[in-house]
Amino acid sequence: MGGSPRARHRRAVCRWRGGARGGAAPPRTLEPRQKMAAAPILARRIARSGVLPLCCRPPSWDRAPRQPLGLPLAPCRAFSNNKIQVELDESSGVAMMKFKSPPVNSLSLDFLTEFSISLEKLENDRACRGVIITSTIPKIFSSGLDIMEMCGKNMEHYGEFWRAVQELWLRLYGSNMVTVAAINGSSPAGGCLIALSCDYRIMAENPKFSIGLNEAQLGIVAPFWFKDTFVNVVGHRIAERSLQLGSLHPAPEALKLGLVDELVPEEKLLEKASAIMARWLALPDHARQLTKSMMRKAVLDHLVAHREEDIKNFINFISKESIQKSLRMYMEMLKKKKS
Repeated sequence: MGGSPRARHRRAVCRWRGGARGGAAPPRTLEPRQKMAAAPILARRIARSGVLPLCCRPPSWDRAPRQPLGLPLAPCRAFSNNKIQVELDESSGVAMMKFKSPPVNSLSLDFLTEFSISLEKLENDRACRGVIITSTIPKIFSSGLDIMEMCGKNMEHYGEFWRAVQELWLRLYGSNMVTVAAINGSSPAGGCLIALSCDYRIMAENPKFSIGLNEAQLGIVAPFWFKDTFVNVVGHRIAERSLQLGSLHPAPEALKLGLVDELVPEEKLLEKASAIMARWLALPDHARQLTKSMMRKAVLDHLVAHREEDIKNFINFISKESIQKSLRMYMEMLKKKKS
C-alpha cells in the first residue's frame, strides 16, 4: 500500500485495533460503561465497591495460581516492534519491555505509538499482570521527547505528536498492571515522566546517571499533568524548585528526594526489579488495582477533561518563533557536542 512510512504505520495501528483502513488516528480506549459491559464479573464487584478501576482486565482471583517470579523470564512469548521489544513470561505473568531506539531512545511519534500499542496489548492479555520497563542502550533510559518532532513542523503534526504523548501517559499512569521502571541510565524530561508514571522506580547506582524534568532549560514549560505527576511523587516544594530550575538530579540525589525508590548496582538492576515485582504481585490484584485507581483517578481525570485544550496550548506554545529559535539553538548545541 502506498503513502509515507508514517502513514503506513498508522494504517497498521488502525488495522490492529480493528479501526478503519484509512490513515485516521487510532481510536481512544473504551469509556468506563462500555468496559463494564464487556466485563460483567468485574463490573458487579466494582459497583459494590463504589470505585471505578482504571481498566477492566479480569482480576487475579479469576486466574490460576502462578509460579514464583525469577530471572531469566522464560518461557517467553515475545513481540517486537522497530523501537520496543516485549517479552511476556506467562508462568509469572510479567512482561519485560525494553526500549531499543538508538542512539538515546528519544520519544518520537513512532516510538510513542509503539509504546501505547505494546501497553494496550499487555493490558488486554489475561496472562500479563505486570511489566518491567528498561532500556537496551547503555547509559540511557530515555532522553525524552524528540526535539525533531517539535521543530520546523506544521500545526497538524504538533497536534498529532502531543496527542500521542498524552496517550502514552494516560495508558501508563492509568495501567492496571504493576509497572516497575528499571532505570539503567540517564532519564531527562519525557524519560523521567515515564519513570514517574510507574508504580516503582529502581535506578542504577551510578552518580553519572541523572533524572528530572528539565524542560525549563530548553525554554519549554512542563504541562500541568507532568507537574501533577511530579508533585505526587516528590511533594510540592521539591517539585516547584526542580521544575523552575529544570534540574537534573544525579542518582544519589534522586534517591534522597524520593524521585526514585532504590539504587542498586547496574548488574543487579533487573534482578532487583523482578524481586520487587514478585512482592507486588503477591497481593490480590483487585485490592491493589482499586487502590491505585483511587490514588490516581483525579490526576487522570484532570487531563481527560482538558485534553483538547492542552493540545491547543501546546500547539500555540511550540509554534512561537521564540520557542522554535530556542529549539534550533539546542539542536545546534547537540550537533556540536557530537562532532
